[in-house]
Amino acid sequence: MYEGAVQDLIDELGRLPGVGPKSAQRIAFHLLAADPIDVRRLVDALTEVKARVRFCDVCGNVTQEDQCRVCRDPRRSPAVICVVEEPKDVVAIERTREFRGKYHVLGGAINPIAGIGPDDLRITQLLTRLASGEVTEVILAMDPNVEGEATATYLARMLVPMGLNVSRLASGLPVGGDLEYADEVTLGRAFEGRRRISA
Repeated sequence: MYEGAVQDLIDELGRLPGVGPKSAQRIAFHLLAADPIDVRRLVDALTEVKARVRFCDVCGNVTQEDQCRVCRDPRRSPAVICVVEEPKDVVAIERTREFRGKYHVLGGAINPIAGIGPDDLRITQLLTRLASGEVTEVILAMDPNVEGEATATYLARMLVPMGLNVSRLASGLPVGGDLEYADEVTLGRAFEGRRRISA
């Protein structure tokens, strides 16, 4: 549609997750109109993150050192590991301030359609961590979708025979939601995860 560098920029922006053709075009023209200093800051931030940020040697979370902040924290319980799909999931769980164990980031979920199988995830590294015998509980915190369910089921089948306490995050109705708008799967999950109320 456009020529040369402008179209190249739109194409590259369009390759980002969640950025469609219209959004890519808007971002490209925003960058064209932006102050060169602002664009330079963006370029520097992108360059720096690629140069300095890497994945934790232990859990796979993002870090600028060999180990991430959570793995270095001696106050975290090494007996409980929460397995998540992506580093952004660690941030979401940390915001709750409820979990005091450690994490393991798989780097995705099993998705045969996209060509992602168990060997493409950090499952071998998880099994290596569990071999020490220090871990007693594994919490599977995958997304409540088809890929997340497949990944959680695959891991549960491997981990339960090891004698570990394996659990899955509860899922169901959101706070403030209406029953009439809940889909069947969500409503079914809410029934499965119901808890007894004591007086």
